[in-house]
Amino acid sequence: MSQPPPPPYEQRPNQPPLPEGPPPTAPPPLPPLPPATPSSSKTLKSCSHHLSTEERLKRRKTCRFIEEAGRILQLPRVATATGMVLFHRFFSKHSFDEHDRFEVAVACILLAAKTEESPKKLSHVILKCHQLKTRATDPGKGMLDPKSEEYLKLKERILLLERIILHTIGFELSIDHPYKFLVDQIKSLTGKRKVKYVDSKKDQSKMVNELLQMSMNFANDSMHSNLCLQFSAKFIAHACVFMSACYCKITLVNATPPLTWESALEVPVESLVSISEQILELISDRKGMNGNPNFADVKKNLES
Repeated sequence: MSQPPPPPYEQRPNQPPLPEGPPPTAPPPLPPLPPATPSSSKTLKSCSHHLSTEERLKRRKTCRFIEEAGRILQLPRVATATGMVLFHRFFSKHSFDEHDRFEVAVACILLAAKTEESPKKLSHVILKCHQLKTRATDPGKGMLDPKSEEYLKLKERILLLERIILHTIGFELSIDHPYKFLVDQIKSLTGKRKVKYVDSKKDQSKMVNELLQMSMNFANDSMHSNLCLQFSAKFIAHACVFMSACYCKITLVNATPPLTWESALEVPVESLVSISEQILELISDRKGMNGNPNFADVKKNLES
């Protein structure tokens, strides 16, 4: 007897179910982004990495929106990070002129919440995200009526975008984030006594927590750019550890043969410089950043 044909869709581990309805037409495959070319200059400069200033700004603003929405929806940090990675992946193959980035962000949040086993009700996500958006653009506007035509049309677009995102990323929902790698790297550096405070009088027992806190902050900042498309999560994590060490005035111990940051972190120096420069560019507009001597130390180490 002949075998029955396989089902059109086979459920994978940790794969959220497809929303009901006919599948959208998959977008035509586009060529991959060209590889990022690390800066060879001894002076820090803007890292365009094939993105226009306008596109970098749109990515940054939308990721801030996803981050704030994740906080309001009480999503775990990893789910919020997954939402930002999905957003960057989607717009690596689509133009910002083709889709409303706010609606794509909402669909990414929904999909990320399911992927990271923290699902939220569709109506709750849409209403909270819409309220967050209008809070800045139209403060006088009240909560969106879930029975209104505007809500129903928005809901349809979000559900369609959720399916389009899945097709765009090839249903690849296994995403690594820098967080687990930076914890392991900090434990390795401190456990093997490869690092020390520049000021020998400082309490060495506080080093792990100080490095961890600053590394987490830099890793969170990195999510606002398309670094996740250029480098592995491990390389990004180790660059965040390097920046944190410079910021906290922590240096490598004297050893034979001499230790270097690229060898201690097992990251090519070009990648280390490129990632650090892009993160510094992201946070350069923060109040007091340019006058902070700790950030000056990070730049000094990059230029050396």
